[in-house]
Amino acid sequence: MGTSSDTTQRNLTFWNATAIGVGAIVGGGILALSGVAFSTAGPGAIVAFTLNGLIALITAMSFAELSTRFPESGGTYTYARKTLSVEAAFGVGWVVWFASIVASVLYAIGFASFSIPLIEVLFKTTSGVVPEGLYSRGTMHLIAVSVTLFYASLLLWKSSGGGQWSTIGKVILFSVLIVGGIGICCKRGATGFGPQFVPFLPHGYIGLFQAMGYTFIALQGFDLIAAVAGEIRDPERNVPRAMFMSLATALAIYIPLLFIVTAIGTEAGGSITALGTENPETVIAIAARNYLGPFGFWLVIVAAIMSMISALSANLFAASRIALAMGQDRTLPRSVGIIHFRLGTPVNSIGMSTLLIVAIILLIPNVAAAGAAASLIFLISFTLVQIICILARRRAEKAAPFQLPGYPAVPVIGGVACLSLAIFQGLAVPVAGVITIGWITIGVLLFWFNFSHRAKVFDARTEAFDPQLVRLRGRSPLVLVPIANPANTASMLTVADALTPRNVGRVLLLNVVSMRGDIENEDYHDQLKNPQAVLRASLCESTRSGLAPETLTTIALNPWDEIRRVAQIHRCESLVLGFTSLSSDKINSHLEELLGAVDCDVVVLRAPQGWKLSDTRSVLVPVGGRSGHRELRARLLGSLHRTVSKTINFLQVVSPKTQESARVKVERELSRFAQDEVSGTFTATVVRSDDPISEIVKNAQHNDLVILGLRHTAGNKKAFGEIANRIVRETTGAVVIIDQRD
Repeated sequence: MGTSSDTTQRNLTFWNATAIGVGAIVGGGILALSGVAFSTAGPGAIVAFTLNGLIALITAMSFAELSTRFPESGGTYTYARKTLSVEAAFGVGWVVWFASIVASVLYAIGFASFSIPLIEVLFKTTSGVVPEGLYSRGTMHLIAVSVTLFYASLLLWKSSGGGQWSTIGKVILFSVLIVGGIGICCKRGATGFGPQFVPFLPHGYIGLFQAMGYTFIALQGFDLIAAVAGEIRDPERNVPRAMFMSLATALAIYIPLLFIVTAIGTEAGGSITALGTENPETVIAIAARNYLGPFGFWLVIVAAIMSMISALSANLFAASRIALAMGQDRTLPRSVGIIHFRLGTPVNSIGMSTLLIVAIILLIPNVAAAGAAASLIFLISFTLVQIICILARRRAEKAAPFQLPGYPAVPVIGGVACLSLAIFQGLAVPVAGVITIGWITIGVLLFWFNFSHRAKVFDARTEAFDPQLVRLRGRSPLVLVPIANPANTASMLTVADALTPRNVGRVLLLNVVSMRGDIENEDYHDQLKNPQAVLRASLCESTRSGLAPETLTTIALNPWDEIRRVAQIHRCESLVLGFTSLSSDKINSHLEELLGAVDCDVVVLRAPQGWKLSDTRSVLVPVGGRSGHRELRARLLGSLHRTVSKTINFLQVVSPKTQESARVKVERELSRFAQDEVSGTFTATVVRSDDPISEIVKNAQHNDLVILGLRHTAGNKKAFGEIANRIVRETTGAVVIIDQRD
């Protein structure tokens, strides 16, 4: 296998994207679900599909706006990652991935179900003998697994997959069914088929709503275009057009076909309601035979096979791209997010998705229940899309290239409609809710014990590199910077600015006036002159650095207690403390007491006068373990790369007795560890030494900045460890000691 990367190429044209949507929507849903719709709504099934089409159109408009705002692969998962927390984004991605996998299972088994009658005819025609066990479960599983593996192999070699020919073929076959039916309807005239539409709603409006709930999944598929938006050329223009074109194509086939089947698809004296009740899975095929003869029946069988193939291909494609996006964000293993260098396709995400599809085909006996769960999950995800669309428009700095009309009424209506259908689905098919809850539970456990730490670290790095994510997630972080010496202000502010980039968060300069004497005494008024001078000088330094912080002056008996109080009242996300020296035991004691009292991230900076973070070119990051402070460090390192390119040098010291093979293994693991925190240039070095602190001090001399984590002792007490104390004492460069909130 060749080397790999994390990016895909935009190889899909508008027509490729449209084919994905049409392939996923057209055919499988109406063939499998029209019988249920007719049995509950009678001829009103036409209205049910039309209303579902309107809801799907509203949802597609929200997808279109989000996909042009975030033209990346991943679909609903990507939108959730941009606007919600990493935990919520994982939950959305996990269930949407499952929905696409289960949809693939349904279409693979559907392909097997419709293929077996065709195989039977071939055997009768050629040899006159039908093999035993042709209709057995084993045969069905063999065919379903084989077609899944076949299309998975095609996806490995070509990003667009291999379902386009079947998509074109099934559209042609459905067109023949419609054109033939229209010709017969014209010959009979309106009086010839009018009685077939009476009663129009045999079970009233309840039956209509039931039909809508059962059949909404038949219009799912346009969202798969958003799931692969990162591979579509000119996505701002082509993704919305492809969504609307695929949905329009589906409705242009569904509505006329349902009308024709209702009008002329039953025998004399029969009704479409009775036919749908008696033959829920084959109602379209039987109706086609009634008005076109055996040719119509086999036309539907062939169309069904092609529909299942194209829908399987589209859903497998989308499932692999959702897994790809999650792997790249570390919400799934990083290996899932790798693009094969030579093939240009996500081999691992395709393999993992295919493996799950095959497992479900072989292990899950009640596929219909799993399909109901997929429908429920899609409806929930569509509800979330409407909510995310509203949040993104409210929080984003710029308008999306495509904006849905009627905001916010249209997405609100769409969200309520999808949520209502989801609630109905959960009540009508309780097992669907059980399957959904079970899958979510598995995901929560996996995320909590395996993925959460790396995902949060990578997410912190991503936020730092792209500050607009903070805005889109509705946060406006406040960084508190207590000042006493104007000479340190510029250094501290550059660190604060890195933690909360301008125009997204805020920096608050705090000047604490120490109360000594009677506040009404004139001598005390004279004491205020020095703090005012400090504040004025600090603001001048801020202006020269291009920063515009807010200011706050308070009076207190104890400055350390006042810093804690202000940080708590203002709900500060971070606290930056600056010192030219940390050699005083008294200062260290006060610092450790403050660190244990505040509920925010803390950065302690020891830097020479005049030092600025923007002047830093190389950073040393000693690593002694895998826990603690990584999210805060990733945020700081990501900010460094956002401003000026820097080299981050990760260093780990191991025992001199460590074997070379073991040292190389640790170094390889350290490199993977660093990739979560750094997006630019880095080195990962593992050295042997019996004096780790001296080794770190030696390397610190060759770097502009050293980043250390605060040590947590027994009882989670926070303290400056021996490494930090020695580096501070024995080096003259800048040192940052970080402490991430618990």
